[in-house]
Amino acid sequence: MSDVRHVLVLPDRDAAEEAAEALGERFELDEEPRIVRDALAGEDDAEDAQWLVVLRDEDELLDPARLDAFAGEWDGWREEP
Repeated sequence: MSDVRHVLVLPDRDAAEEAAEALGERFELDEEPRIVRDALAGEDDAEDAQWLVVLRDEDELLDPARLDAFAGEWDGWREEP
């Protein structure tokens, strides 16, 4: 079993929270996505942060293209591993 993770990068906390909730409705997930704040290098301002939604996909069932399109609905993207 591999430890595959998908990381969706979103512009703000609201988008990350909405996306995390919608992920559970749209995709069959084994566990809840994790939301992580990622401060940009050298920036102290909370406005200069990206929000990450981290998904575990041990069985590699999630389609990266569908996740790309999903993240785009919130003006985000999926990071390549």
